[in-house]
Amino acid sequence: MENIEKNRVNNLVEKIKIELKKVIVEQEELLDLSLITLLSGGHLLLEGVPGLGKTLLVRALARALAIDFKKIQFTPDLMPADITGTKIFNLQSRGFDLKKGPVFTNLLLADEINRTPPKTQAGLLEAMEENAVTIDGDTHQLPSPYMMIATQNPLEYEGTYPLSEALIDRFLLKVIVDYPSLKAENEVLKRHHQGFSSVDLDKCHVRAVCSPEEIERSREEVQKVEVDEDLRAYMVNIVTQTRQNQAIEIGSSPRGGIALLQSSKACAAYQGRSFVIPDDIKKMTIPTLRHRIILKPELSLEGVKPEQVLAEILSKIEVPR
Repeated sequence: MENIEKNRVNNLVEKIKIELKKVIVEQEELLDLSLITLLSGGHLLLEGVPGLGKTLLVRALARALAIDFKKIQFTPDLMPADITGTKIFNLQSRGFDLKKGPVFTNLLLADEINRTPPKTQAGLLEAMEENAVTIDGDTHQLPSPYMMIATQNPLEYEGTYPLSEALIDRFLLKVIVDYPSLKAENEVLKRHHQGFSSVDLDKCHVRAVCSPEEIERSREEVQKVEVDEDLRAYMVNIVTQTRQNQAIEIGSSPRGGIALLQSSKACAAYQGRSFVIPDDIKKMTIPTLRHRIILKPELSLEGVKPEQVLAEILSKIEVPR
């Protein structure tokens, strides 16, 4: 099988990145992993302090993709029906009309998702897993393509509700958004000094360079990416080691292995290849599994991070040739 045609996947993501870089400075890993999630048909969890451009990225992505975009600002008083929608009695027709919630969109930004109670968070489970929503016993399909990007602040714990394991496992990748470098922050100030406004994307000249149909075709190309049997065994070995490592209380479920397979295939397609190589797997292991393992409490108290443990696991497993 020949390499994926550049004009099908690789060129598409390069065009999208050009538009995103009009508003996002540096943050190469964030841009790459966001687009890999898009190609995979999965959902993305962004963790970082406020003010790092997470919301701006999602808004710019929606503009570049020319798809419908909605944002939910999660608060403690939000109810599941506020997200999914509800049925309202129509006096004229003497029947119930469906009032769709903001989840009915192509790209959903769940801002500060850990600020709402578990009952409301659970309202997203069906949408994330099945691209559908059940309201009063009736199931409604969500628009296609569908993608959710959620953000959470890692520093404030008062008035927050940690995501359940069932919900966090539905996110294909988790990306830690860090502070920009000195050079990047200087560039941010320069742009704002010259009149840049994160509110007005028209001023930033962010253009639509993609269509929903192109996204769907690109996802089909990702499914065709080949993965050798020894590389699949390599993935299984990585996931299995998370269940046997002495530092980990709870390891990844098989869903983690499926996510690693899917994201590795998207990573290959992202770079214009029709086959996965070991470097794709190594690159995707930490963002795919960091939120799917729970370290032992004593190690967490000592400041050990999931990323450190996963890096150690990778270093000890023989890489297929």
